[in-house]
Amino acid sequence: MNFPTDTRAFDKLYLSAVADHLELLPPPPNPNPNPDGFVVIVLLLRSLQPPRRRDRAPPPGPGAPAAASTAAAIEAAPCLRYTPPELSEGPPAFEPRELRRLLDGHGVAERDWLFRAMEESPLFCPRRRGGSGEGRVFVAPDYNQTKEQQREMTMRRIGHLKSRGVFEGWLTAAAGDDEAEMRKLAFLECLGIYDHSLAIKIGVHFFLWGAAIQFFGTKRHHDKWLKDTEDYVVKGCFAMTELGHGSNVRGIETIATYDKSNGEFVINTPCESAQKYWIGGAANHATHTVIFAQLHMDGINQGVHAFIAQIRDVEGNICPNVRIADCGHKIGLNGVDNGRIWFDNIRVPRENLLNSVADVLPYGQYVSSIKDPDQRFAAFLAPLTFGRVNIAVNTVYMSKIGLAIAVRYALTRRAFAITPNGPELLLLDYPSHQRRLVPLLAKACAMSFAANYLKKMYLKRTPESNKAIHIYSSALKAVLTWQNMSTLQECREACGGQGLKTENRIGILKSEYDVQSTFEGDNNVLMQQVSKALLGEYLVAQKRNIPLRGLGLEHINEPCPDIPRNLTSSILRSFKFQTDIFCLRERDLLKRYADEVSQYQAKGESKERATLLSYPLAEDLARAFTERTILQTILEAEMALTPGPLKDVLGLMRSMYSLICMEEGASFLRYGYLSIGNAAAVRKEVMALCSEIRPHALAIVSSFGIPDAFLSPIAFDWIDANTWSSPNNEL
Repeated sequence: MNFPTDTRAFDKLYLSAVADHLELLPPPPNPNPNPDGFVVIVLLLRSLQPPRRRDRAPPPGPGAPAAASTAAAIEAAPCLRYTPPELSEGPPAFEPRELRRLLDGHGVAERDWLFRAMEESPLFCPRRRGGSGEGRVFVAPDYNQTKEQQREMTMRRIGHLKSRGVFEGWLTAAAGDDEAEMRKLAFLECLGIYDHSLAIKIGVHFFLWGAAIQFFGTKRHHDKWLKDTEDYVVKGCFAMTELGHGSNVRGIETIATYDKSNGEFVINTPCESAQKYWIGGAANHATHTVIFAQLHMDGINQGVHAFIAQIRDVEGNICPNVRIADCGHKIGLNGVDNGRIWFDNIRVPRENLLNSVADVLPYGQYVSSIKDPDQRFAAFLAPLTFGRVNIAVNTVYMSKIGLAIAVRYALTRRAFAITPNGPELLLLDYPSHQRRLVPLLAKACAMSFAANYLKKMYLKRTPESNKAIHIYSSALKAVLTWQNMSTLQECREACGGQGLKTENRIGILKSEYDVQSTFEGDNNVLMQQVSKALLGEYLVAQKRNIPLRGLGLEHINEPCPDIPRNLTSSILRSFKFQTDIFCLRERDLLKRYADEVSQYQAKGESKERATLLSYPLAEDLARAFTERTILQTILEAEMALTPGPLKDVLGLMRSMYSLICMEEGASFLRYGYLSIGNAAAVRKEVMALCSEIRPHALAIVSSFGIPDAFLSPIAFDWIDANTWSSPNNEL
């Protein structure tokens, strides 16, 4: 191919190739150094042009009439405009503030005060989004920061909250002050809505380190440590988990021995698997820790005990005989300084043994009011149930954030028209989109009532109720955290590409809260513990020929409920049918589990081995127990309401929760509680409920009580938030 060397010829070739399609782009300043390639491109561009006449008429002069078009003019479609869902959806059928009062359960005014305090402080990273008017301000951590910067910001925020009096009385309030306890829980939930790292860092300090001193210690420890802990003079951490042992606390390998000669305990990390691991606060900030170690006395292992030890001096230097390393960057929670700790024969005073359960006298005698080692271990760990309680409560709020964002976006984002020249449909007007989000709304509401039930049980705890609290907290922690991860994933996908942006929160919440499935007890292990506890209650009742009492199992003492063969819409929505089939499933699975364990034992297996082999039934039973508990809590809330729109909507949500559990739970079909035909009827009713609940979706997410600033740009005017003139405050 020959390339024209004359500049005018080059210009002519270039312009003729691109004029019609590329709107007379200016020619390059110099000829292409690859002429053959250039001509190929020109020929390709020419092939895209329609045939044109060589005798093209000159353009009309000024004032000449326009030539008639040979084709109909294409009218530009109007640009998309954002319409707030509050305008498009109309007034709510019920008062969202009333539903919020039920879902929060307590402390609405206190929550709103703390939300405002965070919004007003520059430490909480307010960002303005939107190019028209003043835009809208959102608050969220800056996840572009390094982990070191995030950790420093977490501590600065804690300092600000302390100056505002947020932590006052958290460890020093009078015993039995339920109002102070509920305020503390409300504040912790709000802090988690802002940032999981902030909530965890505070939780480790107050509810692990602080609670260990409160509940494992006695007056000598309370007087010395609690006030300084509340004032952050002392910064505590909680050294229980080891590299080699997490859920199996009894198996930890750190050793403590008593030196009678000077009244000190010597604590040692005997091997690498005994290093303390994932210890929140240890890597940078903690000055003290509670060490969990096997107490060896005169050659006898007395089991796991807790000791207070200093790990940093007032200037932040690591103490002698202590080694600390950073656990490094994580997929979330990088505002928490998780660390690893080794103890090289560190010495602590005898008085630093937390001695509410057992003690060592000065001359070396081991004493305990609880003689049975198993009972002593159970009493020792009972106070730690609060961690699971807090996780169960906090995780529901994360589901609420994701749903509030996804539902608001779906009420303003449109896609495709179903009629020629018709408007595009709102996402939430697609039945498939309703099916994705509406059942999750019902689950979030139902689980809120269950979480509140758990909180109240914990606050009214007694030594006699500790076992029940352990079972309920284990079950709800597992099921609610699993559901949260599923909800956030669905919300992320429901927002399309916008769900990937960190500033839109949903994606980052998935990373931040993934840890909840395994910390404070691996979910699968916890569910196994729930089933074993239920089995124990059942076997005792069978052996003693007494009725079951507690844990909501009293229904097993009654005749087996009868499930109708043909399930109509009215039957499917009746609370009697719903409770009957949930109770039927639970009682049948409990009996099946007991029978299968017994059969394995009859074949020579140990009880422990038999329960392990029966794990499929154990998993089904634990979920049946948990879902029946959740159903009962939302039903009780509904029954307490006077007739009206709110009660009607809550009834729809209760039915949706029940039926979606039936549709998703394979055990209903696996064991014959539903026939194939009835399972199809359940699915059809779920679709009908989606359509009926859809008009209430905005009011429901508004009742979640999440302030606008704690949501994200796509929950509001997402067009304005992405304009060229919008401040570039990307996370």
